[in-house]
Amino acid sequence: MTTLLISDLHLSPERPEITQAFFDFLDTRAAAASELYILGDLFEAWIGDDDPSELAVSVQQRLSALSDKSVAVFFMAGNRDFAVGKRFARATGCTLLPDYHVATLNGAPTLLLHGDTLCTGDKAYQRFRRRIRNPIVLWLMKRLPLSKRQKIASDWRQKSTMANANKPENIMDVSTEAVEQTMTKFAVNRMIHGHTHRPNRHRHGNGERIVLGDWGEQGWYIEANDRQVALQSFALK
Repeated sequence: MTTLLISDLHLSPERPEITQAFFDFLDTRAAAASELYILGDLFEAWIGDDDPSELAVSVQQRLSALSDKSVAVFFMAGNRDFAVGKRFARATGCTLLPDYHVATLNGAPTLLLHGDTLCTGDKAYQRFRRRIRNPIVLWLMKRLPLSKRQKIASDWRQKSTMANANKPENIMDVSTEAVEQTMTKFAVNRMIHGHTHRPNRHRHGNGERIVLGDWGEQGWYIEANDRQVALQSFALK
C-alpha cells in the first residue's frame, strides 16, 4: 500500500500552473496510490463551501474523480483553508481530519498536522488562530454574504504578507519544545507537517520530524510504503 502526503499548494487563480501541476499529480502519482493526505493550505484562501469560482469547482471535481478510483482522500485544514466544511467533503469524497491525526505509515504510528500550532513563538498569529477558529466565530463568518467573505479573505492575505515580512525568521518556524511535547502527548516517534515551507527531515530526542515543502518551483510530497517514508520533490513545468 502506498500513501502520499502533500501540503501548502496555495492554489489560486493567479497561479494556474500550480493548479495544473496538482491535477497532473492527481492523474499520475495519486491515482496509483491507496491514500492521499492533504495536510492543509491546499488553497491560498477558502471563503466557504459555496464558493462558485472556477478554481473551487474544478478542484472539487478532480478530487471527486480521484475518490471514485478508490483512492482514500483525507483533508486537514491549514491556516489558509480552515473554512473547508462538510459540503466540500461530500462533493469530493474526502474525509475531513481534525488538527491532529495519528496514521500508520510504514508500520509505525505517525502524527500528522498542518504545523501552524507548533509555531508558538509567533504570539500574534496564535492569538489570531484561537480567535478565528472559535466555533461561534467560524459559524458566523460562513454566514456572511459571499462578497463580504471574498473581501475579508483578500484583506487577510494582504495583512498576512505584510506582517510576515516584518517578523524575525525564527518565530515563523516551529518550536523544538512544542514539537517534542506534542510527540510525547500523542506517543509517537514520527511527525509529519507542512506550513513552514522548509522541507527537511529533523531528528528530535523522541524521534523524527519530516517537513513538507510548498509548491513553487518544485512540487513536494511524501511517499510512504512498506519499504520507506521518503520526502520527494519534482520540477514543476
